[in-house]
Amino acid sequence: MFIDHAKISVTAGNGGHGIVSFRREKYVPKGGPNGGDGGKGGDVIILAVSNLQTLLDFRYKRKFKAKSGKHGQGANKTGHSGQNLIIRVPRGTLIKDDETGDVLADLVADNQQVVVAKGGKGGRGNAHFATATNQTPRYAELGEEGESRQIVLELKLIADVGLVGLPNAGKSTLLSRLSAARPKIADYPFTTLTPNLGIVKYKEHLSFIMADIPGLIEGAHEGKGLGLDFLRHIERTKVIAFLIESISEDIFQIYQVLKNELRLYNFELLSRPFIIVLTKSDLISSDNSKGLELKKRLDIPYLKISALTGEGLEELKEMMWNLINQDTTKS
Repeated sequence: MFIDHAKISVTAGNGGHGIVSFRREKYVPKGGPNGGDGGKGGDVIILAVSNLQTLLDFRYKRKFKAKSGKHGQGANKTGHSGQNLIIRVPRGTLIKDDETGDVLADLVADNQQVVVAKGGKGGRGNAHFATATNQTPRYAELGEEGESRQIVLELKLIADVGLVGLPNAGKSTLLSRLSAARPKIADYPFTTLTPNLGIVKYKEHLSFIMADIPGLIEGAHEGKGLGLDFLRHIERTKVIAFLIESISEDIFQIYQVLKNELRLYNFELLSRPFIIVLTKSDLISSDNSKGLELKKRLDIPYLKISALTGEGLEELKEMMWNLINQDTTKS
């Protein structure tokens, strides 16, 4: 099951208490203070890993607490620090403070991590408080409490190419033909209810990641259809491919609708490289007049393909690969 949003509670460990203790040795009836310090409480750390693709684990467990530090001991022994708690999330997870809405971290790289709750400091033992006028202090510090907060996790998939289109435009079919991904495919709108990722092999020893985003409709930026639930997954893609059925009555109008939804959701998306992929070309005639008209009106490259016959698929992979690397060079 694909889950891309979760709210959890995190609590760091408390610091251990310092203790009151005095030397008790033979022939030393009035030994000085030797109370040890408490250990530091464990931190709560969120770590991004590449082998997770969903926040599903947080559907069943929502409270996380690190270990507290141990109390100090006599003979100036410091208590053991509490063990840090490491919470693993998929790469691409945005972390926010639930109360303030502040972004704490955006974990996009493998093994990138952030401390979301700091453990409390250990208290000092009475050995620290001995002075010339008070050589036998009978007090010590308590350990500090660990930080506690509620945080929101939002997953934004990381992909090289994002497939965007109206419901039933052929996105899932294309992903299944170009990669080993097996998304649900059927001849009715909103078959895809969750984003799907697939690895597309290109030539020898090369590959890129493609994401199939659930179908957009006009008004998606306002939450219509599956809009806001999945538009954020387009934000991290390097290249955006608009998939439009070749048999559509007005391809240019559909392109404008899709482009406008991206603009209204996040204007910065318009700076990405675009490509139009005209799907289901096996259902249209070989008449080229429609293609000539499109070429005059469109401001980005387009390509006709058929996932059924394989027409244009190799050319499409090459075009996508070039756009991905062109974008990488610019950034």
